[in-house]
Amino acid sequence: MFRFLLFLFILVPIIEIGVFIQVGDQIGLGATLVIVIITAIIGVNLLKQQGFAVMRDIQNSLNQGKVPALEIASGAQLLFAGGLLLTPGFVTDIIGFLLMVPAIRMLLAKFLISRINLSNAGMNSANFQSSTFYQPQSNSSNSNSGVKGRIIEGELVEEAGSINSDTQSSSAEQNKEQDNDQ
Repeated sequence: MFRFLLFLFILVPIIEIGVFIQVGDQIGLGATLVIVIITAIIGVNLLKQQGFAVMRDIQNSLNQGKVPALEIASGAQLLFAGGLLLTPGFVTDIIGFLLMVPAIRMLLAKFLISRINLSNAGMNSANFQSSTFYQPQSNSSNSNSGVKGRIIEGELVEEAGSINSDTQSSSAEQNKEQDNDQ
């Protein structure tokens, strides 16, 4: 892995320098620099917009009780895309702009997640159930109702702006007696 990253850190700047020279010959130095600056500005604005969308998606997944694995992977790709867009160069800008497209990010995220082997990371994959948080099965006779976990019934009585647990049962009994009297 180290050799691959070293290879990329050497190869990418060489490619960018070559593309800069070719574009600079075609449209001139001033126009080339303006394009690099404009792509950085557009990239920052897209990153901000897409970042808020990913945060919203993560929150929606959490609210539905799902593990936001794809959304987190998408957010990581946005960080990488932002770095590429801020790096001067045309090749890095193209890759960065491609990562700004949500459909491309989701495809890449699904691919990356499928490549992760949880058992190699020392995690027991049996604790994960189809991208949702683990919820224990109910052992009660009412297990056909679709309710999972333990249910505790109770009443909450609020008196004078505060909750008093000592008077809850007596207050509840008083309310029932008043209802029966009427």
